[in-house]
Amino acid sequence: MLMTDIILQKRAGAPLSSDAIRFWIDGVVSGAIPDYQSAALLMAICWRGMDARETAELTMAMTHSGAVVDLSAIPGTKVDKHSTGGVGDTTTLIVAPVVASCGVPVAKMSGRGLGHTGGTLDKLESLSGVSVERSVDELIAMVNGGGIAVIGQTGDLVPADRALYALRDVTGTVESLPLIASSIMSKKIAAGSDAIVLDVKTGSGAFMKTPDEAFALAAQMVEIGRMVGRKTVAIVTDMNQPLGMKIGNQLEVQEAIEALDGRLSMDDPLIAVSRTLAVKMLILGGAAHDESEAARLFDESIASGAAKDKLRTLIDVLGGDGSIVDRPESLAQVKRLIPLPSPSDGTIAAMDALRIGASAQMLGAGRAQKTDTIDPAVGLVMGVRTGDTVTKGQTLVTLCVNDESRLDEALRCLEGAFDIRAAIGPIAPMVYGEVDENGIKRCDK
Repeated sequence: MLMTDIILQKRAGAPLSSDAIRFWIDGVVSGAIPDYQSAALLMAICWRGMDARETAELTMAMTHSGAVVDLSAIPGTKVDKHSTGGVGDTTTLIVAPVVASCGVPVAKMSGRGLGHTGGTLDKLESLSGVSVERSVDELIAMVNGGGIAVIGQTGDLVPADRALYALRDVTGTVESLPLIASSIMSKKIAAGSDAIVLDVKTGSGAFMKTPDEAFALAAQMVEIGRMVGRKTVAIVTDMNQPLGMKIGNQLEVQEAIEALDGRLSMDDPLIAVSRTLAVKMLILGGAAHDESEAARLFDESIASGAAKDKLRTLIDVLGGDGSIVDRPESLAQVKRLIPLPSPSDGTIAAMDALRIGASAQMLGAGRAQKTDTIDPAVGLVMGVRTGDTVTKGQTLVTLCVNDESRLDEALRCLEGAFDIRAAIGPIAPMVYGEVDENGIKRCDK
């Protein structure tokens, strides 16, 4: 088999055989296929696409390019949750403890943040003593002991994805639904869970800018799950404004604790999205028969303190001090708090979540490159949400600052993030709908 023939076949719009896909992925991992040939095929896929069978086979070839985690030593149905990334997205630190407290084992491998998006591992590691670099054996022991673990992805997981993503990033081939879907799903499948709940973000702070794009990606990932025998549900949620009111690693841990302490209202967007995701996980995990029962379990878990206790357990098993859940006010201590005032009276018509996330990154809350150092305490505290009425001088957002070297740049970025008008149109819903094996169910149309 020749790589040139595979490239020409896809360039002509023909589907690739399973043998051709495996030949390519094996060659990527072994180094037998040079980057320039992989780049050519990636571009051909961007232009010509892949059908459902090709995408599923690409996913499985990537899944088996390295180690595949076996979680069979953990009793029960293991349900994983994945977000496509956003700003102020603290759902894992709420959902995982809730689900675990209801008897569904949570054995999660998570990722780090890059650019304007935050990573669950960075949030956990912002706590003193926490170490997320653990082995699969440690993961299993943690879950069998306490019902919950969130660790970093092991280095031998899906090496083909690491190689191809690095190549896609520099060849203009990131924006391809089959490539995005197979990248996400190969990691989720290799991580060993029995079922997967996906949170697909759409809006200014998300990779998928429109709901139509987000539903298309969600449908592809759900179909991959169906074809490879993993029950998969996707929820499409809004990222035109930060999901939570706090952005930055310790700030987001603080808000997660506040949520699990019952201090956020049930109609708060962060709680609403977390509840939606947890409901799906509880049903897939067998803890609830329907959405009504699952929602009740979510509410009871928070009201009883059981979910907060599971977050305490998670922090403890990762080497930290779980008592931090009883004193969240000790987190996120910084040198300066700088309010950004509203320039005029009016109503918040829209926000640019990308700008808000980027400004937090400039303060040191995120990375531009994987080697960048994060300041765990800094970030932003939002003072308003879209649709709020404001007066001139009212605080739109408070900057939590230690290093002021990029403060002016962060302020300029924020000043362009708020669209204040005399009158506004409809506000986007927090949840646009869902995709499961029965198809797409939209509530925004």
